[in-house]
Amino acid sequence: MVKQFTYTLKVYLGVSDYKYMANYNNKKGEISLIQQMRYFVSIVKNHSFTNAAIECNISQSSISEQMKNLSNELEVKLIKRKGRSFELTKAGEFFYQHCQEVLNEYDKLIADTRLVEKNTDNEFVLRLGYLRKFGSQEFLKAVAQFSDKYPKVTVKIHSGSYQELFKLLLNDKLDLNFSDSRNTLINTYENLPLTQAEYRVILSPKMFPDRKESIDTKDLVDLPCILVVGADQFESEQEYYRNILGIKSPFKIAQTFGEAQMLGATGQGYIVVNSRTSGQIDSKINRVLKLTNNGRDLMQHYYAYWKKDNSSFYIESLAKILKDQFKK
Repeated sequence: MVKQFTYTLKVYLGVSDYKYMANYNNKKGEISLIQQMRYFVSIVKNHSFTNAAIECNISQSSISEQMKNLSNELEVKLIKRKGRSFELTKAGEFFYQHCQEVLNEYDKLIADTRLVEKNTDNEFVLRLGYLRKFGSQEFLKAVAQFSDKYPKVTVKIHSGSYQELFKLLLNDKLDLNFSDSRNTLINTYENLPLTQAEYRVILSPKMFPDRKESIDTKDLVDLPCILVVGADQFESEQEYYRNILGIKSPFKIAQTFGEAQMLGATGQGYIVVNSRTSGQIDSKINRVLKLTNNGRDLMQHYYAYWKKDNSSFYIESLAKILKDQFKK
């Protein structure tokens, strides 16, 4: 985050050295660029030097002088005075647009740094959601690596369905979710893509003997699709399978994956899995075919996602480790 923040400042401001990251020099009493940026944002928001000075608890002459110093240091004119009023120059408009983003990153950086210090000697709990049916080692390896690196942090993992995990995250009962993507990505969340897998179906070896590698959803309309879900999730899963995957089959519930495989083996239905989880299938009992919808390959996309306003050093650290695990 420090590196990203530094880069953002340098790109937005067009500076070539680090003197702008703190005070312009270390003379006693000189105002930092960050503080001048806060003054500038306050002036624009209030559209008044007087009200901005009151809000920032300094004199009007001082805030005017700081804006003059800021313009001189940036070597651009930010504000054009018009009598008692003013307007922003094009450079001023650009600077204002990005000032708030930079200040938010700066404040977050400070808060996260203090959080690390605060939790050095105290227990910090990181609550993670894990998609129950994923069946991969990357997540567990990432958690183990994170715990090894940050032993003071207690990691709590909740395994559940997509709907269950999303609801817990929405209600601030989880900090980060690892799950597939089923809806349009929400811009109030950080959405980190991790991996993808093609959809497949588990069938009895006696079903569709002419199909060797793949089968389309339209060929399965008369065979029940078996869902391994609780009764409370049955309706939402049906909606996802119909609207996203294009499955038109009737549905039936199995309580466990083992029960679902037995139903499949006896020709009572088929199970939708993906290329990462299909390795758990006993090829002597069932066979696995790639699933298509009107000839189009179907892919399942997995993300780590968390609320932007709840992002922290530990959440971002775990997300990076998780991303690195899937690159291996």
